[in-house]
Amino acid sequence: MDTLTLLLHPVRLRIMHAMSGGRARTVGDLCADLADVPRTTVYRHVGLLAEAGVLEVVGEQRVHGAVERTYRLQRARTLIDRDMAASMSLEDHRAAFTTGLGVLLSEFNAYLDREGADPFADSVGYTQSTYWLTPDELADLIKQVKAVMTARRGNGPAVGRRPYLLSPILFPTGGTIAEGDA
Repeated sequence: MDTLTLLLHPVRLRIMHAMSGGRARTVGDLCADLADVPRTTVYRHVGLLAEAGVLEVVGEQRVHGAVERTYRLQRARTLIDRDMAASMSLEDHRAAFTTGLGVLLSEFNAYLDREGADPFADSVGYTQSTYWLTPDELADLIKQVKAVMTARRGNGPAVGRRPYLLSPILFPTGGTIAEGDA
């Protein structure tokens, strides 16, 4: 299975989100987090991710006569690098974006279905804004956003911390304005 097909699947993306932060998790843990996904489906996709080296087995124990494995995400194996992104067709990008939006909707619905969900108290946000930018301003904005995100990306689980899903989406919405039209 090619990397794009492996990584850009809704259930596998949700498993990777659930494994973030360096946490070691069993399939049972994942099934609890992804309660809307059938157990057999979670097992199948964990197997595919483990076979591809995206998940590594970090422990095994016997539970009721069966072997329960504990997995950890290999973050470096989850990245679509610049070369891979540049080689994607327009249809690949359309499929990736659609998958990402589907996963985002599934994760948001799972959040809302949790006991005690409180979007206001949890600082949930879903604003859209249009920014008029030159290529240099766009490059600077991307650099600043990446710096802020990179500074927190290495955070792991700790007392008082909880995982938040951040999904920046950026694309041009129209053509450029001619100099005389501004």
